[in-house]
Amino acid sequence: MYRYDEFDHAFVADRVAQFRDQVERRLSGQLAEDAFKPLRLMNGVYLQLHAYMLRVAIPYGTLNSKQMRMLAHIARKYDRGYGHFTTRQNIQYNWPKLEDCPDILADLASVEMHAIQTSGNCIRNVTADHFAGAAADEAVDPRPYAEILRQWSSVHPEFSFLPRKFKIAVTGAERDRAAIQVHDIGLHMRKNDKGEIGFDVYVGGGQGRTPMVAKKIRDFLPEEDLLSYTTAILRVYNLYGRRDNKYKARIKILVHETGVEKLSAEIEAEFNELKNSELKLPEADVLAIQNYFKLPDLPARAEGWANLAAWKKADANFARWVDQNVQPHQNPDYGMVTISLKPIGGIPGDATDAQMDLVADLAEEYAFDEIRISHEQNIIFPHVALADLEPLYRALAGAGLATANSNLITDIIACPGLDYCALANARSIPVAQAISSRFGSPERQAEIGELKIKISGCINACGHHHVGHIGLLGVEKKGAELYQITLGGSADENTSIGEIIGRGFEPEKVTDAIEVVVNTYLGLRLSKEETFIDAYRRVGPQPFKAALYGSTAEAA
Repeated sequence: MYRYDEFDHAFVADRVAQFRDQVERRLSGQLAEDAFKPLRLMNGVYLQLHAYMLRVAIPYGTLNSKQMRMLAHIARKYDRGYGHFTTRQNIQYNWPKLEDCPDILADLASVEMHAIQTSGNCIRNVTADHFAGAAADEAVDPRPYAEILRQWSSVHPEFSFLPRKFKIAVTGAERDRAAIQVHDIGLHMRKNDKGEIGFDVYVGGGQGRTPMVAKKIRDFLPEEDLLSYTTAILRVYNLYGRRDNKYKARIKILVHETGVEKLSAEIEAEFNELKNSELKLPEADVLAIQNYFKLPDLPARAEGWANLAAWKKADANFARWVDQNVQPHQNPDYGMVTISLKPIGGIPGDATDAQMDLVADLAEEYAFDEIRISHEQNIIFPHVALADLEPLYRALAGAGLATANSNLITDIIACPGLDYCALANARSIPVAQAISSRFGSPERQAEIGELKIKISGCINACGHHHVGHIGLLGVEKKGAELYQITLGGSADENTSIGEIIGRGFEPEKVTDAIEVVVNTYLGLRLSKEETFIDAYRRVGPQPFKAALYGSTAEAA
């Protein structure tokens, strides 16, 4: 993984010192909140419903055990003993004191971490496939290119005050695990017949109050043109993006209102002015960064296959965990392990300081000191020998981290909702807990199969409800919480926005409504192999509307 150079260390240290001075002036009354707000947001400090919140960047979701231990230390010393992993592969602390934030940032800097550009109208944390560099289906490791984009975008003088926040995601496998089509820029990396690397470029995706699927504007952009073309997109957006209405300020609105053909022409014209400039990526620089992301030296562990078969035969719970939470690796003696942060009835994405410390220990022992955070709010060990799965499982199980539910109905994405967020209209966490408890039995989850539920407490869609197979949006109606159900969303290579199925449900009725939807699916699927999303796309919304509301009229 990438290591800071001298410039990085000096830059982050200077930023910490600058923010320390700003906080001291705010606490002394020399700096008013209106003046302080943009300064704290530049350093990832929000003012939430009950307290400040600090969002820490985990670039492209990659970190090591030393960094994870620091995250545990911060949770223990400065917060309430836990952190919340987010859909941008970051971590949030919900209860830090403002006067402690400079010390937290200094502690982060000591392990090459920071909170810069985790907020504000700038280019946010660049995200990537959480299985990058390990997946058997990968054509290109996207992390070196995510790092190039991170370096280029950090405090970029031209793009630090954009019309609105800007998000980029990169994937290098045919299976999109980075949700690139619901990003401002999505990059799908490929290799051609000559082995050359290129990018399919998508622009204008996003969620929020106006969800849109990104439009492809370039096939196989050459590797050397990555920064030139990205700069061209940002310049066009910075020039034409609306600043008079924050609800219409994202690039997706610009794409929609201008038209993809006209906007593409503007981008191409800007790109033609830039493509032979200093932004062209030198091959030597790309190779240097790629060297930071080499696959670890993975010794042959052929004994793992025999051991694994015996262990699975002896322990049904272990077998279930392997089948659900371990995915194929490029090296057949190894697997990629999902450590679920979705215990049955628990809070999605939360991890305690003790759990983070354990993850750090286990990463050193079993995973070559590599840890990933997924946008689905789980932790990943990308390189684990099959021969080590059983002792790893035992250690995780003892800490409540071995729930065998990756990609199942209880693997729920949820925002913090009204329990924490000042923008929320409704709670997300209790609804997620209730659904997880209802469907928590292994047999029930196995019967249902792959099904992604995503919950947001407001229209900003931090819980990605628009692209859930089943999505839940909390709204406020006459002072009470109500939950709209959307069906048919997806965030993979076949991205789709879910359809609102009808009138909303009160909190106490949501779980029953989800059960009706699930039972309807089970009754109409053609076989056990037909997933929920495939069945929904085949039959459409009408059977679900009829089951939920009895008639189309009642659903209106």
